[in-house]
Amino acid sequence: MSDGPAAAPVRVWDLPLRIFHWALALCVFGAIACAKIGGNAMPWHGRFGLAVLGLLVFRLAWGFIGSTHARFADFVRGPATIRAYLRGEWQGEGHNPLGALSVLAMLGTLLMLAATGPFANDDIAFEGPLYALVGKALSDRISSVHHFFEPVILLLVALHLAAIAYYVLHRKETLIRPMITGRRQGRGPSATGGGTAAFLVALALALAAVYAASGAWLAEPVTPPAAGTTPAF
Repeated sequence: MSDGPAAAPVRVWDLPLRIFHWALALCVFGAIACAKIGGNAMPWHGRFGLAVLGLLVFRLAWGFIGSTHARFADFVRGPATIRAYLRGEWQGEGHNPLGALSVLAMLGTLLMLAATGPFANDDIAFEGPLYALVGKALSDRISSVHHFFEPVILLLVALHLAAIAYYVLHRKETLIRPMITGRRQGRGPSATGGGTAAFLVALALALAAVYAASGAWLAEPVTPPAAGTTPAF
């Protein structure tokens, strides 16, 4: 007797989501590396942070208007679904229920880092682009929140890499190839949606967020004219 149709390559991850994934990994790595170096690398830490913010806003929008498995409604489930997954009863083509929790935790942590970064300072020479809006005292408190989440994202990244290794070594399944090709063996229908119009809307929101956080819209501080020399009589 047949167990059903043989698994065939199905479209799981759309191109914008795959670009987001690898761009976010690169920018997070760059931001962490620059923070560890410090000094002259801190401006680049800020630039990577702005890029992370833009990518996160894009992903949040894409979670509502992107393709099937990119949408939060497709993979954000309740405790019952998680229990079914742990019992081996869950079937699906997108994020599994535990993977969904990892995605939400990572997005939330990165959003806290990216949202507080523009207001933060390092007490040496670096000030975020929106530092002038809050002043030193509030900036110091915001910086404390920013620093609190730094080890959290390191832990989540480590768990993410450990999960990938577990799937490769124990379940003989790679999670990396589908995030490159967009396809993997499955029995469900291919993902749909997430067309050009949706991409342009998400991109516009991301660019607007980066512009707002960059402080480019703030008025340049007025430099007082140099004091003239008064002739002695």
